[in-house]
Amino acid sequence: MKKSFAIAALMTVVGFTGVAQAEDMVFASWGGTTQDAQKANWADSFTANTKINVIQDGPTDYGKIKAMVEAGNVTWDVVDVEGDYAVQAGKAGLLEKLDFSVIDKSKLDPRFVTDYSVGSFYYSFVIGCNKDIAGNCPKTWADLFDTAKFPGKRAFYKWSAPGVIEAALLADGVSADKLYPLDLDRAFKKLDTIKADIVWWDGGAASQQLLASGEAPFGSFWNGRLTALAATGVTVETSWDQNITAADSLVVPKGAKNKDAAMKFIAHATADMQQAQFAMTTGYAPTNLDSNLLMEEAIRKTLPDMQADSQVNADMDYWAEHRDEIGKRWYDWQAK
Repeated sequence: MKKSFAIAALMTVVGFTGVAQAEDMVFASWGGTTQDAQKANWADSFTANTKINVIQDGPTDYGKIKAMVEAGNVTWDVVDVEGDYAVQAGKAGLLEKLDFSVIDKSKLDPRFVTDYSVGSFYYSFVIGCNKDIAGNCPKTWADLFDTAKFPGKRAFYKWSAPGVIEAALLADGVSADKLYPLDLDRAFKKLDTIKADIVWWDGGAASQQLLASGEAPFGSFWNGRLTALAATGVTVETSWDQNITAADSLVVPKGAKNKDAAMKFIAHATADMQQAQFAMTTGYAPTNLDSNLLMEEAIRKTLPDMQADSQVNADMDYWAEHRDEIGKRWYDWQAK
């Protein structure tokens, strides 16, 4: 998950190289294990059902999407993007409207549906801890910001995106229903209190390494990465207290050459079985509301949608509107 324009290497499917032909389409995502799961659980079965080849590309790059659209030379058909970007790009005229006569949005979580996008999967920022190394694990965001009670390094997501600012405000006592509009002055003042103790992670694999090695024995993580790390034998403790939800979205860039195939692919990727299979592979929650019926209870309990009582939903519309100004302040603050 969530992400840098340069966190993953270019991916291609062996046997499908060069320019896409009439029965090809191109899917771009973030690379790594997430895109591996998207290929295995969505693209391969889509090709088997439709005989349309799905060429894997990436990593997702918002500047590249804009340049493609403006040049009238769009080589990506479906792209996995962050939810707030999907809202922003739709309003900016960079995306095709989705064809909901092909895509059944009635089965999809309405939190992650717009005219231009549907949820790819959703995840939570949760508090993770390597119990063998830390011993005493933080349970709340206030705990994670308490360097007296929990001394040592803590891991946080490097890039400007929903999650860290909300965590800082929750740690400072702001109630979940009063988060927006974000009080950036208050958030950065709180972040200042732990800035010297933060180790930044720029992708899921890096976050796992920090936790497993003990370089940062606790911190804020994507829930699926903790599930995967625990499966390797690391004693991971996860606190879902006020877990902060956000989603990736599937979009079609304006002027995509294979728009019909793109709509069919999105319909397939968001179907109940495909979403369930992806969830079971990654630990991220499905956006199809019927997918839980296809999973065992033990698996469902590890997913964000089973933690609804303690969830804090990041406001994608707010982030879309303020994405650029928050990003500028975020990176200026990091550089100081």
